[in-house]
Amino acid sequence: MRRRDTLALLAGGLAAAPRAQAQGSAWPDRPVRLIVPAPGGAGTADTVARIMAQEMEKRLPQRVIVDNRGGANGNIGATAAARSAPDGTTLLWSWAGTLATNMALYRDPGFDPVRDFEPIILVGNVPNILVVNRQTGITDMAGFTEFARRNPGAINFGSTGNGSSMHLAGELYRQMTGTQMVHVPYQAPAAAMTDMLSNRIQAMFNLITGAAPQVRGGQVVPIAVLSDRRAPQLPDVPTTAEVGLPGLTFGTWFGVLAPKGTPAPIIAGANRVMNEVIADPEGRRRLEEAGLELYGGPPSRLAEHLAAEICRHADIVRSSGARLD
Repeated sequence: MRRRDTLALLAGGLAAAPRAQAQGSAWPDRPVRLIVPAPGGAGTADTVARIMAQEMEKRLPQRVIVDNRGGANGNIGATAAARSAPDGTTLLWSWAGTLATNMALYRDPGFDPVRDFEPIILVGNVPNILVVNRQTGITDMAGFTEFARRNPGAINFGSTGNGSSMHLAGELYRQMTGTQMVHVPYQAPAAAMTDMLSNRIQAMFNLITGAAPQVRGGQVVPIAVLSDRRAPQLPDVPTTAEVGLPGLTFGTWFGVLAPKGTPAPIIAGANRVMNEVIADPEGRRRLEEAGLELYGGPPSRLAEHLAAEICRHADIVRSSGARLD
């Protein structure tokens, strides 16, 4: 989405979410707990949640406390949030993997992101990027696809496990191009990157936050960012649309939700505050430096995005054959 479209949606969200006080709500009259379904310090998810919490505190009369609830790919934390009182004191900060992918990976994740929650805001997205080992001699998407088609199964691509964004991004590429690659799951992205640098695997559809240091250091070859706009961290790397694969977009998007039944004035107040953070130059700078493409806008934007992503991820998971229970 282009910047002017993002700003237009953001303005619409601000207009649609008037101040909570004007709605007759005293929210928040107690500290707000932001459940993050990942361990503390666990990469981008925890980092951007803490930035948002800190920026919200500047605009609210109460504290915003990050409550890390890791486990089961986010299912434990999301289930805890779904079962919380719908009074505005508990919100869920979550992402594509937990809210969309898990619906297809697990027979019973313990919660339903549509049935059990009220959408508040689609905060932003961290895109994946295709990077390859220098020894392959591949320098662009056309060369990568040609090599993959001529050598079925010769490319090993690493990920952080079945159903991870790195895995599903690779599966989406495979589906769109009709190529065959070997998926190699790892416990951690650093281990996968180490093996790629030594050519044990040849490619990764890494999150851009994880791949940027190696790209800047010349250790890997960047092929394309899986987004419809260039990433500010690596502005010289083309998007998949620019290299002829406009449908190949994938990333880890982040959204905030409240337990089902949370009053509309509270949803509006929370949406307003988070849109203010996104619009504020300092808040925007901090979130973008953490790797986010920022969105914002009204709750309906998250609702529509979530519904579409649940369907899209289900198709990719079904094609990949991945299951976690």
